[in-house]
Amino acid sequence: MNRILIIAPNWIGDAVMSQPLLANLKAIYPQSQIDVLASPWVAPIYRACTEVHQVIEARLEHKQLQWGLRKQLAKQLELNQYDASFILPNSLKSALIPWLANIPLRIAYRGEMRFGLINFALDNPSKTNRPPMANHYLALCNVIDHSEEIVINKPADPQLNISPEFKQSVGAKLQKIVRDKSIYVLCPGAEYGVTKRWPTEHFATLAQQLITNEPDARIILLGSKGDYTLGESIRAQANNDSNIYSWCGDTSLDEAIALIGMSKALVSNDSGLMHIGAALKVPQVAIFGSSDPHHTPPLSDKAKVIWLNLPCSPCHKRVCPPSHLKCLKDISPENVFKVIQSLH
Repeated sequence: MNRILIIAPNWIGDAVMSQPLLANLKAIYPQSQIDVLASPWVAPIYRACTEVHQVIEARLEHKQLQWGLRKQLAKQLELNQYDASFILPNSLKSALIPWLANIPLRIAYRGEMRFGLINFALDNPSKTNRPPMANHYLALCNVIDHSEEIVINKPADPQLNISPEFKQSVGAKLQKIVRDKSIYVLCPGAEYGVTKRWPTEHFATLAQQLITNEPDARIILLGSKGDYTLGESIRAQANNDSNIYSWCGDTSLDEAIALIGMSKALVSNDSGLMHIGAALKVPQVAIFGSSDPHHTPPLSDKAKVIWLNLPCSPCHKRVCPPSHLKCLKDISPENVFKVIQSLH
């Protein structure tokens, strides 16, 4: 198999979880060229994967068919003469491009009414029997060709690499404020919603505790443009401490990957940035509320998970059913601080 096309998932965390699949494909087919078709918001993840030859960016919007764009992309991709495509999302529209591009092997899980678009398929596991996402994607290697008796490597933790280009650009930004000081990165956001977000007042207290313990340290709040107000709230509640900087919305994802990789420790909610920290093997504390750390844990031996395992969690709800958010509020900053201290 000489050329392989990956249709990337749409979430950052899921994109990170797909890296072991790429690593196994490269181990099975060392001479293969692996290209990834990805949206601009997850493309940086694949630029940080050494197995990827080319990242093809396409602004394929969520819940939109965009038939004309898909036909155009398929026509361009057909010229590359791919031998196989792995379609990682479960939607019908995600399977259209490999089919239109006449890629002979189209491998995926059975999903949304796409019989015929996929010709090598696995059944999706039930919600009660779901493996970790990295294993879920990795299992797609099993359907390539059983006659070849392919031996698949044991599931590996995701591994990302920091681009020298973006490490340099982040280093230039940091030099103005850090000058070789310790950097702690705190990520207050979670795209899913409030039931995954540790309270901003807890983040503010933790930031102050870190600075009290290590006066030369710098705290950088990291997130998307949508997390800007969270970052400003944390700084305000921490009395606008001059050692606390909010970069929410001020960095690209490529730069965020570099920054996390350069940090002394990372504290985050269950989010895409959490998975990036794990894949970079940064010491980290991951805070879980409504989600299940057994299904989406940070896959790193340098990660510590804090989860209260209350009777009402994991509820997987966007709004707390009892309206108390105890699964997050009852995780104290003091406890998180102690866990950070145990990482070093």
